[in-house]
Amino acid sequence: MSFTLHGIPVSRGIAIGRAYLIAPAALDVDHYLIEPTQIEDEVERFRAAQKVVHQELDELRADLAADAPTEMGAFLDVHSMILNDAMLVQETIDLIRTRRYNVEWALTEQLERLTRHFDEVEDEYLRERKADIEQVVERVLKALAGATGSLVSIHGRCDEMIVVAHDIAPADMMQFKTQTFQGFVTDLGGRTSHTAIVARSLGIPATVGVQHASALIRQDDLIIVDGDHGIVIVDPAPIVLEEYSYRQSEKALEARKLQRLKFSPTQTVCGTRIELCANIELPEDAQSALDAGATGIGLFRTEFLFMNQKHGMPEEEEQFTAYRRAVELMNGMPVTIRTIDVGADKPLDSIGDEYETAPNPALGLRAIRWSLSEPHMFLTQLRAILRASAFGSVKILIPMLAHAREIDQTLDLIQEAKRQLDDAGLAYDPNVRVGAMIEIPAAAIALPLFLKRLDFLSIGTNDLIQYTLAIDRADNAVAHLYDPLHPAVLHLIAFTLREAKRVGVPVSICGEMAGDPSLTRLLLGMGLTEFSMHPSQLLLVKQEILRAHLKTLEKPVADVLAAFEPEEVQSALERVARA
Repeated sequence: MSFTLHGIPVSRGIAIGRAYLIAPAALDVDHYLIEPTQIEDEVERFRAAQKVVHQELDELRADLAADAPTEMGAFLDVHSMILNDAMLVQETIDLIRTRRYNVEWALTEQLERLTRHFDEVEDEYLRERKADIEQVVERVLKALAGATGSLVSIHGRCDEMIVVAHDIAPADMMQFKTQTFQGFVTDLGGRTSHTAIVARSLGIPATVGVQHASALIRQDDLIIVDGDHGIVIVDPAPIVLEEYSYRQSEKALEARKLQRLKFSPTQTVCGTRIELCANIELPEDAQSALDAGATGIGLFRTEFLFMNQKHGMPEEEEQFTAYRRAVELMNGMPVTIRTIDVGADKPLDSIGDEYETAPNPALGLRAIRWSLSEPHMFLTQLRAILRASAFGSVKILIPMLAHAREIDQTLDLIQEAKRQLDDAGLAYDPNVRVGAMIEIPAAAIALPLFLKRLDFLSIGTNDLIQYTLAIDRADNAVAHLYDPLHPAVLHLIAFTLREAKRVGVPVSICGEMAGDPSLTRLLLGMGLTEFSMHPSQLLLVKQEILRAHLKTLEKPVADVLAAFEPEEVQSALERVARA
């Protein structure tokens, strides 16, 4: 019987193949109290399992192919860090010693505590990092049960298979490095889940967040994964299969053609030069950006460096090494490093209970507000970024600014960081540029405050949409109202681009809108000349740029901005697409 499931499209393309189901490691473990005399033996059992998993991760890292996506090695590093993290290890041992729980009980109890902690995080990317902890715990439980090695056992013709799972640990995705799976479908996950990130890096169609997919799809079912629309069709009718086979062939041809665009100049038909940059989370991601033809890093999210820290924040040298690595990989091309974007709504393990979760985290002590409340931490990061500027072109990007005093305090701290480096005799670029994220409506409306004080702007459309429409995009009850084409959102973007251009301040867009090829012409018509996105989207957006003529976009884009009724907006957008 044919049926269709819906999820979140995270990696474009169409996959047709047989379902290959991966059963999750069971977290339903025995719960019992141990005798006081057994406590140290139980702790030692935990330590032994921890050592086994370390060996597994080391072996997987050693077996990585030279051309494996950089994300894979990075995820293994993160899992190794979690495996030693005090929030997981020491707290589990404390439960064994104080409550006399058996190790499996203690481990799953601590996992539950940590996942509750991450569920409160507002930011989608950081919230999904709880999957790292769950996957590490699964591996330890496997080791405790004596079942070492991969959670995945691969047999048969993988090039005809589509992986279907509740979730996939990045360590298990290492098993796919020599296999050619057609696609991925998972019950869990979002646009920034590991499956999504690795699928994009491999160029494999994927749909995640397909609730109950692993329960409804049977082993060896014929399925279609439409990675463009987040659709999974099980046991398709012959006419549907024929249609998708044709579309798959067309997409394969388009993908081959796209590769020809990689190193050609990025400019419109009328000759306007457009900069295409990449968003990265890890220093090694810079190589993926180069491979995709990016001309710089438009957004280096530094939050990842601050996660899973056992004792406070990462030291200056650790941060400096990471930033310098990205800068050196880009070989003179600009690298925009955003200062840490965490706080009450994005708690770090190292903070502990010092900061209680705010009643409304998205409006609480986060991003630059949190950094300014922790000047010692902030100065450490600023010094590390400045030091990296001695090795290439670096720009500093500040998130969530809204007030003049916040801008001034930030600039004062940057000057203080420079003075401290001068006193220490450490090199940096004294002319490093400083910019602001425009992601709060107040920032866009009060733009002269920013244009007067800063060197460049970057529009973070994800948060700008969220704050403009009062929509928590992580809340399924209202997520359908999250609309990048709402007139209020479009007017804020257009106003920011227009006013910045008037005074000669560069502006980029680094949110998801920048990587959506269906919006490329609209943004070009508004005056955008610098896009920053996930590397996998670069060539798709570049193709749209090469076909666009700015003069012909002026009238239809003006019509979009003049429209407010949904039907009028949609009609005007169709004219933009044809222009």
